[in-house]
Amino acid sequence: MYTFSVTGEYNLPEERQMTNLASNNSKPTYPMANSLVGFEKINRYWDKTRGIWGAKILPGEFYVTLHDECISTVLGSCISACIRDKKLGLGGMNHFMLPSTGEADQMGSANRYGNYAMENLINEILKNGGRRENLEVKIFGGGKILQNMTDIGNKNINFVREYVETEGIHVLSEDVGDIYPRKIIYFPATGKALMKRLKSLHNDTVVSRERTYQKDLEKTPIQSDIELF
Repeated sequence: MYTFSVTGEYNLPEERQMTNLASNNSKPTYPMANSLVGFEKINRYWDKTRGIWGAKILPGEFYVTLHDECISTVLGSCISACIRDKKLGLGGMNHFMLPSTGEADQMGSANRYGNYAMENLINEILKNGGRRENLEVKIFGGGKILQNMTDIGNKNINFVREYVETEGIHVLSEDVGDIYPRKIIYFPATGKALMKRLKSLHNDTVVSRERTYQKDLEKTPIQSDIELF
């Protein structure tokens, strides 16, 4: 039913991956560190499997941390860029979708929203001490899970690839496209990312969440005048 992979500089057999992740830390073993200013409303939790604090982000959200914690999300058509300063171990993850607009305004609205999602993440890293020349990224998502609709997933993939190339951010790895949702867990302190393809869903949570998110974007596409520094 599931495939499970680790993206990065190494690949362990699935059995060893699952064994290494196993833990008896059902209760927090250390206090949760304060989040950076502006991220107080992000859902944070104790990941008992990995014995670490984590943050769970939804469509339209992003999270940046200075601490040794993980960030998780579930993607369908959306994209997550996992970006960090490789020397500081400071980084974060976003979760975004380009709005599907009319042909005449498609590029303008899409780029405004995509730029907003990427610029917020990058600027927050830079604001907290990261340096542009040290940034690296891993890219996930863009699955074609919304049936009878335009392939917004492919548009999302093309956008984020072009964006990181234009900005000169080193791409370490990516897992994008296909027809499956993905669960992503990212560890900014080390750059490690875990990815599980959800080949069979027992409910339509991901699909319904993304349909709602897409409708919201079409009604009020987010514009941004943020400039990278």
